[in-house]
Amino acid sequence: MTRATMLGQHILLDLSGVDTTLSCNTTLIERLLRDAADAAGATPIHAHFHPFGEGQGVTGVLLLKESHISIHTWPEHGYAAVDIFMCGTAQAMLAARCITDGLRAAHVCQRNLGRSAEKVQHPA
Repeated sequence: MTRATMLGQHILLDLSGVDTTLSCNTTLIERLLRDAADAAGATPIHAHFHPFGEGQGVTGVLLLKESHISIHTWPEHGYAAVDIFMCGTAQAMLAARCITDGLRAAHVCQRNLGRSAEKVQHPA
């Protein structure tokens, strides 16, 4: 059996009880994701964020040299879904902590996945 080549770390965050004022502010969400990338030692290369209107959510992605961070917020539910995928020396866990703290999440469900070049067996 060969050892898998780890290519990156993928973190999925389900955040509830998030600060509603923050989660509907496109400028603050972008700043938060840029701060998270910086904390992780990642390099932003492009960003796109879209507000859904006054008091509504934001969706956005920060493309990184090391992969990406994306977010979608539902202020009316106090919820945010975050996807962090980083490779190289970037530390995805530090980005996750920065975002969780920045949104003042009361509850966090975090799933960590190692991404590898190992052959994947798919169910029939």
